[in-house]
Amino acid sequence: MQPLQFVVPLGALEAVEPYIAHIAFAVVLVNLFTRQRAHHSYVEQAEQGAETLSRYTPHVVTSVLLVLVSFGYLFLRPHGGMVLTVLVISLFLSDFFEFEARQVEVRNGMELERPKSALAASVVVFLYAAFQSVFFVIQPVWSAIV
Repeated sequence: MQPLQFVVPLGALEAVEPYIAHIAFAVVLVNLFTRQRAHHSYVEQAEQGAETLSRYTPHVVTSVLLVLVSFGYLFLRPHGGMVLTVLVISLFLSDFFEFEARQVEVRNGMELERPKSALAASVVVFLYAAFQSVFFVIQPVWSAIV
C-alpha cells in the first residue's frame, strides 16, 4: 500500500505516464498563446479607458492547468517533475505580479509594458518542457557527449 493512494489517484495517473511530458509541453504551448492574447486584452482594456483590468480567463485556466499537470508530472517522474514544478510555480507567481504591475500602470495612466519577467519564466519553462518531451530527438547526440 502506498502512502498517497487515497489522496492522489496514482492508478489513473499511471495510465497517462508515457504521455505526461507531451501533455505538459502542449499545455506550455497553449499557455504561451494565451499569454500573448492576455496582453493584447489588457492593452485593449487600457485603450478603452478601463479603471482596472480584468484577468483574461483562458490564461488563468491554462496557468492553473499547467500547475496541475506539473504536479502530476511530479508524482510520476520525481526528478523531472520537481524541476518542472518549481519552474511552473515561479511562472505562476510572476504572472500574478505582472498582472498587478499592469493594473498599476493603468491606474497611473502609463503605457502598458510587456510582462518581461513572465515572458522570461515562460521561455525557461518552454525550454525545459521541450527538453523533457522531445528528448528522443537529441538523445543520440546527448549520449555521445555525456
